[in-house]
Amino acid sequence: MQIDKKDIRALSKEQLRDFFVANNDKAFRGNQVYEWLWSKGAHSFEDMTNVSKGTRTMLEANFVINHIKVDTMQRSEDGTVKNAVRLHDGLVVESVLIPTNTRTTACVSSQVGCSLDCNFCATARLKRMRNLEPAEIYDQVIAIDKESRLYYNHPLSNIVFMGMGEPLMNYNNVLKAIEMITSPEGLGMSPKRIMVSTSGVPKMIKKLADDDVKFKLAVSLHSAIDEIRSRIMPFSENFPLADLRESLEYWYRKTKSKISYEYVVWKDINDNKASIDALVKFCKYVPCKVNLIEYNPIDDGEFQQASEESINAYIKALEASGIVVKVRRSRGKDIDAACGQLANKEA
Repeated sequence: MQIDKKDIRALSKEQLRDFFVANNDKAFRGNQVYEWLWSKGAHSFEDMTNVSKGTRTMLEANFVINHIKVDTMQRSEDGTVKNAVRLHDGLVVESVLIPTNTRTTACVSSQVGCSLDCNFCATARLKRMRNLEPAEIYDQVIAIDKESRLYYNHPLSNIVFMGMGEPLMNYNNVLKAIEMITSPEGLGMSPKRIMVSTSGVPKMIKKLADDDVKFKLAVSLHSAIDEIRSRIMPFSENFPLADLRESLEYWYRKTKSKISYEYVVWKDINDNKASIDALVKFCKYVPCKVNLIEYNPIDDGEFQQASEESINAYIKALEASGIVVKVRRSRGKDIDAACGQLANKEA
């Protein structure tokens, strides 16, 4: 009978130490294996060269390492790299390396498919098949860090959770992944270089604040008018802007960390004065900045990029009110965009 083995990376260091003690070995062996799994990124037990053959055989008999595999990698003319990442069960997610002159940013996925139903997003057309495990999120970052070193001669500098899925619908696993990414026993990256982007789940935003997280928060806003936002993002009917505003005010009171609003301007949807005025008003509730994102159309449907004139009208109004605004031009136009939205994002 085949044993359904557990991924060893689901065990904490303490659980690994206990496993070895229970198997008549020294507790420190757990420390060795933990280091191989995380800071050294071992893909198999055979990689653990300072662990005895007998111990490796025992680990092989009891556990697996469900490591990701970069199935295909596409490099854009602008230097953007997109990975199709195959998981141990055959499912595929995407992660992206976005370079600028001064940094490289990893855009990573948190779910296979997505829990939400944003009408403009390619991923939303896929049902949510499952959440990613912490190690699967971590592996995406490790893979992009290697690509950053290979192609740009320096380590990964920033991470954004803006790939497939809604991070706050996979709350515990995302936070565990970030814990390992920021741990000295993992990548040791500063949490201030990490940004988690949410479509706006008020209850979970408050939980982030209560959990005293140190990373940055971005919100995919796209409209500050409920009727328009629910047309763009139907799920938001359950999370009206008044509730979102309250949760963001709570976030800022607890963390003193500014919000970044991700905002796409679409032709004949939110490219009007009423939408501009509503965004300016919404931005005054909590200290923030606005990233206006160039849209990558996923078909010939209702969601089409607005004119430069409309974008400039937003910029003028926001700047006149003292609100920091940047335009994120689309990256990797010659390759398929992750989530239908591959922008020049920086944490």
